[in-house]
Amino acid sequence: MQTWVTAVRQALEIDVEMDLDAVLDVARDAAHSVARPAAPVTTYLFGAAVARGADPAQAAAIISELAASWGEQAD
Repeated sequence: MQTWVTAVRQALEIDVEMDLDAVLDVARDAAHSVARPAAPVTTYLFGAAVARGADPAQAAAIISELAASWGEQAD
């Protein structure tokens, strides 16, 4: 997986640090608690929030908490 991430970063010419485990955790939480298609959309939004300056750990925690409570929500 890390080889893939490195290749994508190089291809897109982006030099950013990322916590791969946090991204995968966010995707897992969205896929399991909301719906499978929510995983890529949620990780995109997570990345946008971090690019905007959000703390990655805090953003991941917010998403995980939201996903955990999502069973109570309607689509």
